[in-house]
Amino acid sequence: MTLKRAVLALLTIFAIARIGLSLNNSLSQPQIQSRLELYQTNLVLHVAEFKSNPSDEFDLNSAVSSLVGEDPYSAADKQYQKVRTEIQTSKNNFAAQLEQLNSPEDESDLENKSLANTAQKRQITQQIAELGQFIDELDLKRGILAAVQGEPQAAISIWDTEINRIDNPQNRYAQTATLLKELWQNRSQELAAEARSTIDSNLDSWFRYQALAKFDRVNNITDDLALLEQQEIKTATSAVLKLAFISALPLFGGLFGTILLVFVVVQGLLKKDQSIIATNGNVNWSTPWNWEITWQVLIVGFFFIAQIALPLLLGVFNINPVNSSLRVKAFYVLGTYMAMAIGGVSVLYLSIKSFLPFPKDWFKFKLADNWILWGFGGYLVALPSVLIVSLINQQIWQGQGGSNPLLFLALQSQDKVALIVFFVTSSIAAPIFEEIMFRGFLLPSLTRYVSVTTAILISAFIFAVAHLSLSEVLPLATLGIVLGVVYTRSRNLLAPMLLHSLWNSGTLISLFVLGSGA
Repeated sequence: MTLKRAVLALLTIFAIARIGLSLNNSLSQPQIQSRLELYQTNLVLHVAEFKSNPSDEFDLNSAVSSLVGEDPYSAADKQYQKVRTEIQTSKNNFAAQLEQLNSPEDESDLENKSLANTAQKRQITQQIAELGQFIDELDLKRGILAAVQGEPQAAISIWDTEINRIDNPQNRYAQTATLLKELWQNRSQELAAEARSTIDSNLDSWFRYQALAKFDRVNNITDDLALLEQQEIKTATSAVLKLAFISALPLFGGLFGTILLVFVVVQGLLKKDQSIIATNGNVNWSTPWNWEITWQVLIVGFFFIAQIALPLLLGVFNINPVNSSLRVKAFYVLGTYMAMAIGGVSVLYLSIKSFLPFPKDWFKFKLADNWILWGFGGYLVALPSVLIVSLINQQIWQGQGGSNPLLFLALQSQDKVALIVFFVTSSIAAPIFEEIMFRGFLLPSLTRYVSVTTAILISAFIFAVAHLSLSEVLPLATLGIVLGVVYTRSRNLLAPMLLHSLWNSGTLISLFVLGSGA
């Protein structure tokens, strides 16, 4: 074995270990899907307060009813209970990990484990605390849902359990639960300003409205109640539009995508080699480099830089925006991603520059081509394909398996500057870099040894694993397959880049709309 291969083998072991650790850690973490479902549930609850103007030419109440369902409060209650169960499972998993870290096998191992696991213990302890706070927040809201459904005793029982569990009267969740309990026992509040401040600080969205409305009723503050109800009607009207938007994209996009997918499959069966899907389907790239160059670019240019070198460099300079503003976090994400992309592309260029000029179809960017049709068509096909796989995937992981942290940051982002930065990262930088690496280089390189179809599957799986979340492997692999098919058929990198950008943009916009409804 040459020195180069020995170094590559060592880096490969480090990269696999790092990836394995990240995937294992994601197993204990909740998916962002749980948060998304709650945000959408909150929108539905706002929409349930919608009342159309009797003078309007069209009665919108029936249309709105179809959006929220027959019993939105009961459905919301079930959704909040489902998420609470998932979060409790995650918390229990982290607690088990912490207990294991605190129990070394023998005394000789105690010191080593203590030194090696101190940072991990601190991180797990913080995650347990955050999940505990999330459960406290969920219980506040579950109580309000029970009260609104005409079950005040069930609500009081939920809040009593929360107060006893926290066992700290100064805790903000305990204070809020005590206040809500008193309100639904119809006790007026002497410190009105303090009570309102508690509600404003610890409740959001529809739940804040319900608590403030109950406060005004109990304290007989009719003017404030009338103003509050007017504001909620405006919020409900806005929520109708938001819910219609985020429902229309997957609905109509998925419908057209399903029709297109069925057409492509049927045409493929009927016309076979003359069909659209057969275009370049069996045409391998002429690859001038061997497997060692492919291995080098993948390990050094992507995994080593992203998972080892960059985190190590950030640690040396103590760059950690965990306590920074959302805008700072957005620039941090963009900066680290650009550093990773520049490093990866540099390794790619240095590895293959000796093979210039490349054979036909390598890294092809051609504006005067049908890449827009391939990219947009691929996006439509990806919508139902990934949706179906995601539904199956949710049943497998039951809300666990982690998610891309960028998604949660985007969900929180109502800062226009932060949103623009997130858009540049996810909808411009990511499609360009990832398509160059996975479709532009890896997939064609694999066709030197395997068929185009097998190369698509392998590159799609590696693409999915590279995102380091177990729960996203199947959906992202499905997306990767569609991206691979689009690229191999179009032979133009602009096509998968467009598809990738459309996918990330749609996700980002939906997250922003959901977050704005809080």
